[in-house]
Amino acid sequence: MKALILEEPGHLRLRECPEAPSPQKGEALVRVHRVGVCGTDIHAYGGKQPFFNYPRLIGHELGVEVLKIGPSVENVQVGDRCAVEPYLNCEQCIACRRGKGNCCANMQVLGVHVDGGLREQFIVPARKLHPSRSLSFDQLALVETLAIGAHAVARAQIERGEWALVVGAGPIGLGAMQFAKQAGAHVIALDVNESRLRFCREVWGVEHTILASETTLEELRSLTDGDLPTAVFDATGHPASMKTAFDFVAPGGRLVFVGLFQGEVSFFDPDFHRKEMTLLATRNALPQDFRNILGWMENGAIDTSPWITHRAPLSEVPAQFEGWTNPRSGVLKAMIELT
Repeated sequence: MKALILEEPGHLRLRECPEAPSPQKGEALVRVHRVGVCGTDIHAYGGKQPFFNYPRLIGHELGVEVLKIGPSVENVQVGDRCAVEPYLNCEQCIACRRGKGNCCANMQVLGVHVDGGLREQFIVPARKLHPSRSLSFDQLALVETLAIGAHAVARAQIERGEWALVVGAGPIGLGAMQFAKQAGAHVIALDVNESRLRFCREVWGVEHTILASETTLEELRSLTDGDLPTAVFDATGHPASMKTAFDFVAPGGRLVFVGLFQGEVSFFDPDFHRKEMTLLATRNALPQDFRNILGWMENGAIDTSPWITHRAPLSEVPAQFEGWTNPRSGVLKAMIELT
């Protein structure tokens, strides 16, 4: 069985691995057809991903096919096409007992804490599979990215008619924009890359975009009649951006950190208190987010066709991956094909 191993930062190697075992109780054996490349994979490749050890099989945005099921599996059948919820929660800790398995105290995320999907077949808990009768493997591999944005917007409890700023127009930020608009917010996209902002306007239908500069705060005030946005999402995982985002929040508003980085974020406490600001972290997504997104994709409410800008078969990925990490490469979403 072929697998692609990230042996150390900057070094991917294709090699043969043992065949996957037979599924046990509650498990399924899946064939991996598509793997989406996300910021987590790129950070791991660059040696900057928190909670990460080498060597590691990366890949957690997955479109898979069920090959075999173990005893007591009822939610999927052999032949089902599925998206994978890659958050292997323990079901026992305080977070899991309260329905917040996305921030399980003993979390093991595929492709981060344990080996992920850049291999032809592997075993996964069947409860983490979300089937669809109509979606393609490309579409299924994009569900997890969208789920991150959907969960972030749910955490913010968006109110219809409020201004929402999304900092960072990568795939996670685009997902947040999609669901903030769906919740009725007036969305503003902020990024350092004009081509990504153009994508937001022309493809995503975002009415207001701002190219980051020294005048960003003034532009935000102008758009919002001097008020500033009441909901700000930072999807960059960049420390300078995350620190600056505090300045963009209106009095009484909230700041949601969607991206993360390996370090500390500081803020000026008097301003934080003066605004009575709410600071929220958001991690992963919940099973209901996956089910909601599958339904919206199936009924056409979400169109993912513009997302995939680059693709390659598994054998060519070691040669191409470095180029995908370059912000100037024009990559929005790269897709790896295993079949």
